Amino acid sequence: MIQPKTKKRRRGGDIETTQDTLSDLPQCVLVHILSFLNTKEAVRTCILSKRWKPIWKYIPTLKLHYSNFSTLKSFDKFVSRVLSLRDNSIVLDTVDFDRNGSIESGLLKRVANYVLSRNVKLRRLGIDVKGDIGHILPCISSCQTLTSLKLSIKPKGRYNYGRTLFPISLNLPELTCLHLGNFAFCAGEDGRIEPFSAFNMLNSLILDNCSVKDAQNLCITSETLVSLTMCNHSFDFYLIELSAPSLCTFAFTGTPYQIFRGSGLSSVKQVDIDAEMLANHSFPPMILLSWLSDLANTKSLTKSLTVSASTLQVLSLIPDYVKDTLSPLSLMRSLKSLKVKQKPLSYGLSMAVKTVKLEKTLKAGIEPSSPIPDGILELLLQDSPSANVDIVECSRFEDAFDHLSQYSSSFFLRFLRPSSHEHVMVDLHQRVQHLKELVLQTNKYIHLAKEEIIQKREEMLALKEHMKMLKKTLDALERQMHEEIIKLQL
Repeated sequence: MIQPKTKKRRRGGDIETTQDTLSDLPQCVLVHILSFLNTKEAVRTCILSKRWKPIWKYIPTLKLHYSNFSTLKSFDKFVSRVLSLRDNSIVLDTVDFDRNGSIESGLLKRVANYVLSRNVKLRRLGIDVKGDIGHILPCISSCQTLTSLKLSIKPKGRYNYGRTLFPISLNLPELTCLHLGNFAFCAGEDGRIEPFSAFNMLNSLILDNCSVKDAQNLCITSETLVSLTMCNHSFDFYLIELSAPSLCTFAFTGTPYQIFRGSGLSSVKQVDIDAEMLANHSFPPMILLSWLSDLANTKSLTKSLTVSASTLQVLSLIPDYVKDTLSPLSLMRSLKSLKVKQKPLSYGLSMAVKTVKLEKTLKAGIEPSSPIPDGILELLLQDSPSANVDIVECSRFEDAFDHLSQYSSSFFLRFLRPSSHEHVMVDLHQRVQHLKELVLQTNKYIHLAKEEIIQKREEMLALKEHMKMLKKTLDALERQMHEEIIKLQL
């Protein structure tokens, strides 16, 4: 009988004997334990003892994230070494590959070929890269056992314009969870854009910065879909024909530019919306209102609604003449729970809200309203007086501009996100127009504030810094437009 290994360590004047029971576990158990770690952490266990040295080579999971490394060069080197040293007889169960920035074609092809040669029983695949989907597609389309797929493929190029085209025919019979980022969907032979019809077991769908091409309608038809999550920070407007009778959960983050058609949100019971705007446009508030109206007319009534403070602020920008017609409308019938997440507003929405508030203040001579707009909660709850309301403080929220500097970088980088527009010039022109509107909006607020002499020194300094960033971003985009014009002339 094999005796457990013992180790001795000195504690004060005594010698304490401990047992290394973990190392005595069967190899299959140790492999299972390491499969919960990312690959870098799993490899590090080889220094524990000779017993542990080869264990990481047998785990059926590959979790390679660039964020675990100090440089991309060290990450790429680690990936190459891992693929060379792993036991080639091990069948993969999970692959999660995430790399920021443009990846060398050779390395991406090597990762794809490695997965392709060992994907007989692959169940979960996640790839987030900036590269060519042509290297990745074979290892996806040949894997009939996939239950979870996450693909975020950013096209290579200096300015990242355009999105990657999603394959029209992709047969994954076992797929239940699908997460797509930076894709454009194309019409099939019948002229319809219905990219998910072949996924007969689809349960969860996440669309992040996706759009449509050569049409304005995206069809999402699924008898099994339970959860739909959308994230959109672009300016792309399109219609979604949603037919999902089993849909229970709907979540949205970003600027609402998509309208639902068909049975739409007819069975949704849990809704989570974090809406925002870059400038005071009429579309997002009205579209957001249409979503709530659809939810109000559902057969299976919405029970739980979670919204951010910015969502309520977007709703507050609905024109007054429209609000007056909403008083008899029951937006949320039989709502049981309403949660409001308070957090700082984005720069664009902050300017839109503060400008509108200041205009009303100057006209009515009253103080600006609180971070949660006056009357909006009452509008949502007018037919659900017994609903439980929970206001959650996510982070500091003040009616001043001293928090704006921490949002400047993410805000201006948003204008460099990929777009669904096939032509670069169309996209550049659209982004320039949005920024110009924001400049006008900011100038309008500064003018109103000076008229009333209510400005704070810190607030005005913050605004001036943001105006500088706006102008720099505009200059950069206009230079890009000039370069594209020269290319077209050549």
